Amino acid sequence: MNAPQQAFAAVPRAEEAPEVQRIALVGPLPPPSGGMANQALQLAGLLREAGIAVDFVQTNAPYRPAWAGKVRGVRALFRMLPYVANLWRAAGRVQVFHVMANSGWSWHLFAAPAIWIAHLRGTPVVVNYRGGEAANFLKQAAAWMRPSLRRCAALAVPSGFLAHVFGQHGIDSVVVPNIVNLERFAADAAPRARGALRLLVARNLEDIYDNASALRAFAVIRQTHPEATLTVAGSGPLRGELEQLAQGLGVAHAVRFTGRVDTADMPGLYRNADIMLNPSLVDNMPNSVLEALASGALVVSTNVGGVPYVVEDGKTALLVPPANPAAMAQAVLRLAEQPALAEALRSAGRASVAQYDWSSVKPRLLDVYRQALASKGGRRP
Repeated sequence: MNAPQQAFAAVPRAEEAPEVQRIALVGPLPPPSGGMANQALQLAGLLREAGIAVDFVQTNAPYRPAWAGKVRGVRALFRMLPYVANLWRAAGRVQVFHVMANSGWSWHLFAAPAIWIAHLRGTPVVVNYRGGEAANFLKQAAAWMRPSLRRCAALAVPSGFLAHVFGQHGIDSVVVPNIVNLERFAADAAPRARGALRLLVARNLEDIYDNASALRAFAVIRQTHPEATLTVAGSGPLRGELEQLAQGLGVAHAVRFTGRVDTADMPGLYRNADIMLNPSLVDNMPNSVLEALASGALVVSTNVGGVPYVVEDGKTALLVPPANPAAMAQAVLRLAEQPALAEALRSAGRASVAQYDWSSVKPRLLDVYRQALASKGGRRP
């Protein structure tokens, strides 16, 4: 029996389990836009459309009063007290808690309190853990996490990569993939016209996403394709540093930093790109890669974390080692010079994301909810 099956070995089959009509969804909302916040917002809407009432308990709710967010030492208190109160009220109204969880302090400050409050009120919990830094976090904090996880009905992860990471610590999980809206992220019907090479990076400007390597790769690409352009779509603390790097590389005039992009504007960016670069040093199941593939853009990504679980090198994308701008540049040039390979990857990439459509993910998620509800108290074996 494999690990995902073991997670539910002691509960009834899904068709015997009761239907879930109301859940509490615990997690962040945009702004800022990010993988977890976007997934939480999208999931809430889809569940409501499916007839399930959703009580959203926001982990990044605005400070009230607003001035409290500017005062160090008290701002945590002004956020945590309303958060805990909202958790307590929600646990008395809903049938199941769905907790969006991440590594680091996010686990300790938001996920663990949600689990324990639901446990005290007898509400089963599904922890939906995501984040490419899970391996390092579990090495440090697995012993702290176990008591909380034992009080959950299920641990759901979005990729086989995270299932493997948790499995190395003897923790079972079930895979429920991220959701990609294939109506919004869809390729243009007309074939892509060949012209100046258009590249895109769609990660926030933070150290773990290594946008600097993408800029260095772009400088190499420009030597062969002097009309190539690069759009860097994201916000973060490294913007000034990256703009200086682009200036130093002599490519600033061909690089556009968009700043924060609204979720509604992302499909257009993907459709206007020939190739999306994902230079991450750490990753789990990047939505940007899935959305780019769905939109008909080619993907060149580092082969870190869960990325090889999402795409297949040479079949749906090209994968390169992290922090290696030369390898990334060569992969882009290979796609530019081999149109048959590019078209094969584009076609296979679009087909591969069908499994992330809501129609495919919905029955798997609802099955997890049903079995959590049937667990009568929600403790994992």
